[in-house]
Parts: sequence; structure tokens; C-alpha cells
Amino acid sequence: MTGSTSRTIAPASIFRTGLRLPEVRWALVALALFLLGWALQLADAPEWCWWTAYLACYATGGWDPARAGLAELADRRLDVDLLMIVAAVAAASIGQVFDGALLIVIFATSGALEVVVTQRTADSVTALLDLAPEQATLRATDGTTRVVNCRDLEVGEHILVRPGERVGADGVVVEGRSEVDQQAVTGESIPVSRAVGDDVLSGTVNGTGALVVEVRRPASESVIARIAALVAEASETKAPTQLFIEKVEQAYSVTVVIATLLVLGVPMVLSDSTFDEALLRAIVFMIVASPCAVVLSTMPPLLASIANAGRNGVLVKSAAVMEAVGRTTVVAFDKTGTLTEGRPEVVDVSAADDRTPDEVLALAATVEHPSEHPLGRAIVAAATARGLEVGAVEGFRALPGLGVTGIVGDQRVTVERADTPTAGTVVGVAVDDLVVGRIELVDRLRDEAVESVRRIRELTTEPVVLLTGDRHSVAAEVAEQTGIDAVHAELMPEDKVRAVRATRGHVLVVGDGINDAPALVAADTGIAMGRRGSDLAVQTADAIIARDDLAAVPALIGLSRLAHRYVVANLCIAATMIIALVTWDLAGTLPLPLAVAGHEGSTVLVALNGARLLRRSAWSGSRGAQST
Repeated sequence: MTGSTSRTIAPASIFRTGLRLPEVRWALVALALFLLGWALQLADAPEWCWWTAYLACYATGGWDPARAGLAELADRRLDVDLLMIVAAVAAASIGQVFDGALLIVIFATSGALEVVVTQRTADSVTALLDLAPEQATLRATDGTTRVVNCRDLEVGEHILVRPGERVGADGVVVEGRSEVDQQAVTGESIPVSRAVGDDVLSGTVNGTGALVVEVRRPASESVIARIAALVAEASETKAPTQLFIEKVEQAYSVTVVIATLLVLGVPMVLSDSTFDEALLRAIVFMIVASPCAVVLSTMPPLLASIANAGRNGVLVKSAAVMEAVGRTTVVAFDKTGTLTEGRPEVVDVSAADDRTPDEVLALAATVEHPSEHPLGRAIVAAATARGLEVGAVEGFRALPGLGVTGIVGDQRVTVERADTPTAGTVVGVAVDDLVVGRIELVDRLRDEAVESVRRIRELTTEPVVLLTGDRHSVAAEVAEQTGIDAVHAELMPEDKVRAVRATRGHVLVVGDGINDAPALVAADTGIAMGRRGSDLAVQTADAIIARDDLAAVPALIGLSRLAHRYVVANLCIAATMIIALVTWDLAGTLPLPLAVAGHEGSTVLVALNGARLLRRSAWSGSRGAQST
């Protein structure tokens, strides 16, 4: 018996979901027939009446497990489901039809619950896709609008998002200002402000302002589509612990059959037990020794964790990855685009020669306007934000590795990068070879970088590492600001790989660029920043942070460790129940109904225990998890 989960299951939601599933319908029919047979038996109805009801219960509740078990047996695999059906039939053969029917009902009910939680995972993926609207308002270049299907939107087209509407595609705001509710996609509880230049995600809800959004990704590649695809793909994978359990399961099941035969035969040989007495004890032994709960101990917690992480904007590609993240002892960060925003911003403008800072910035923006360099775009953006007039430039020319130059009015304006020992970048602005001012730009740390590094230091046993191709001085300053302990700077991609391989312990690398991809592969676990990360980094990483929130890294480590504790707890529950019930059966007399309730109850318990990791508190609680 295996299963997967997707969210906390309330009784009402089980009923609504269950009615769509044949396993649940048959379990309900089996329960109704069992209750009918029990009522007839208590009412002293003719024996054939209640036997008929009980046998009908056998057929409705046991047909599918029996068919599946026989199919497995044909492939030379012994399925634990078949053991339960054999035990029920054997009970009926010695007149214990009530106990056998009770086993069928509880067994069918536990199987139905397993199917329900599996379906809830599928429903959560479908719900993610349902967040994306089917239609959007396309705005043409002449300002006219028309309604189109979101799946037909192409990169570069503009869509109008009115107040209260869902955003139809992943893109960037080109007009307007509003607040956007992203909770359903990213987990952010408070709507975020969005203006020109800010990213928006498909399926998020616009607030009170109108936005014009330029489409950056087709519908099939949106964050929602990627979350759904990766969660669905991850749900099909198995963790090493689960694979080990499944390997042991076959040998264990065969051992249970052999031991059951011994429990049947030995008492009749060594004592005066009758066949019926020995068979009843053997039936009870087969039931309580079966490993149903052990099989269900591993995957529900891991799959629930994957679904929870996906709901919070972290795409974990497999159950094996989710299990491995918790073993992390060393976290290594890339700098640009990972710890920092990856976009330079103007932080200071100084002026000389009787000019004002605004005049210096306007001159630089004018000559940088045709440039595609990130520094040039940042200067133009700063001038625009200040409401400065960006004029026309003639004779624009890029100076490779240095800057740009051009004619503004009747003066030659040159913007050149200056050497600086700080983490910032300083460019000089010169008019006819006379420096008239300087502009300082920095690649800002992400707001959550310092706190995320602090939490990671609490979770891991080794120092946090910085791997960057930037200068030593820049890397050292970023490390000091964030509290990172070990710095490796001026690295080529192959150098990052060597640094990762030289690091002892279970290494988790977080990066975003093409140059980070080799290190992501070399690490025990690689996590990519998904919003602005390169396609190569996203494809090679084991997990993706869809909204580029560094706080997700320690949260994911904590969630993985929490899932591991749930797995251990489940295995302890399952093993304790098996040992206790087997001991009771061999040393004393364990009633068959109690054996059924104990065995199937532990199976249901471990499945529902794993489903607890679907709660929102499991993600928020994992943020404070300590190392284990």
C-alpha cells in the first residue's frame, strides 16, 4: 500500500473528493453490507441472510485488492494486499465470517483513505493550473484591446490587467501601478506593490490599479505551469528510504508467509491444538505481521513536503531531493543575482565644476540611453525616477571595457568606469575631458539575505561559503555584510566546481547564472533562483526558488528535516505496533477484531501523520527548525 498527499484533509473534503473515486464508493458499499450483515446476525435472522451480506461485503471490498494481488503474484511479486485477502478468506473458512468481513471493511477503508490523499495531491496540482485565467485582454500597439486566450499570448505582447482581474501571463509591468496579491502562487501573505519594471506572475490577483504587462513567458513556461509540472513529476519519484523499504518488502512478505505456515503447523504438532484454533492464530499472525504501515511510512511525509514547498514557491524535483536537502551540512552561495539583486542601482551622485548632481545624472543618462549595459540602464532608470529630462545624443560610441561616449548639444560627454576598492561601482562623468561628477552604483543585497544566512548558520554544522567570480574586495565586503564565514573569489566556473568538491560534508549550492550550473551539478544538492535565473541553472538544479526568496533555503532545509522526523516517527509507530501485536498473538490469544483494528489503525495513522506536513504551519515552523 503506497500513497501520496497534498493538503490537510477535513472529513467534509474527504467525502466530497471521495465520491468521485471508485475505491471510496466500493469501501462505502462494503461498509454498508457489513453493517447489514451484522444487524441481521444480531436480529437472529436466518444464517444464510447474514452470510450472504458478509460475502457480498467480501466481494465489494476485496475484489480489486485481490485482483491486484494476483496480478503481482503472476509477476512473481508478493503483494501485502493479497496477504490481507487470504487472511479474510481463511477466517470465513473456519466460520469467522464476521471477523473476516471486518478485516475487509477496515482494509478497504484504509485503502480508500490512501487513494483520497493521493487524489488530493493531484487536485492541488490542478488547482495551481486553475489559478491561471483562461482569457486576457490583449492591447495592440494602436491602443485597441481585444480578449484572447492566455495560451495564445506571445512573448513581447502587452496585456491590460484591470482592477480585480487575475494576471494572464508571467511578465513585467510597463505601465501603471497597483498592489498584487501573490499569496496563491508565492505564499506572500500581504499584497505587494507593483510598478513599471516590476515582475508579475500569472494567476496573481491585481488590486485597485490598472496595469499593462509585457508578456515574458508563454503560458506553458509560467511559474504556475512549472510548479504544477515539477510537483507532479516529483510525486512519481521515490526517495532512497522508500526504495530500500520496497526492496525489503518482498523478502519480508515471503518471510511472513513462511512464518504463518509455521504458526499453523507447529501448535498442531507440539500441542493438542485443533486445526481451527491453529488456523485462527495463523490468520491473526498474518494480519498483524504484514508491513502495510511500514510501506506507508516514508512517501506520504515526503510528498506532502514537496506539495507544501510548491505551495510556497519552491519547486523540488523529486522525493529523493526532498530527503537529501535535510542532510545539508554546508551551504554555498553565489553572489551576483543570488545574495544580491543582480541589478545595479544608483546610490549616490556627486558633482563638481559648479554643476548639480541632477545635471550630472541627466548628462550621463543622455549618453547612456542607447546603451544595453546594465550600468547604463541603471543610470537611465535613476534619471527617469527623478523626473529628469533625458536628451538626445549624437555620435554614440561604446568603449569596450570602459564606458560610453557621445555628443550632447555641442559637448562630448564620456561616462567611464573607475577602479574602486569597494563593493560599489563608480563611474566618472566627463565633459570635454573634464570630470564634472561621479556616480556610485551598487548591486544591492537582497532584503532577506542577512537573516537567511543567519538561519542557515544555525541549521548547518559547517561555515556558510561564498563562491563568486567577483573581486576579492567585493566578495569580502558582501561576506561581512551577510555574516558569511568562508570566501572564494575571482572563480571561473571550473574553479567553483573544484571548491565544491573540496568541501567536506553534504554541500548545497545556491546560484542563478550559467556560470553556476557546473557547481549546481557538482553539489550534493543544487538550488536555482527561478525568477531571473538562467535556463541552464534552472534545468540543472535539483530545486528551484520560483520567487527568488533566499528565506526559502533555510525553510526548505527545515521542512526536509521535519519530514525526516515524521518518517522516523511513522516507522517507530509501525514497528512498535507489529512487534506488540505479534508478541501478543504468539504469547497469548489476540482476538481477530483487535488484530484487524490494531494493524489497519496503524496504517491509517501513519498516512494521516504524513499528511500533517501539508499544513501551512509546517512550512512556517520549519523556518525555526534546528539542526538534527
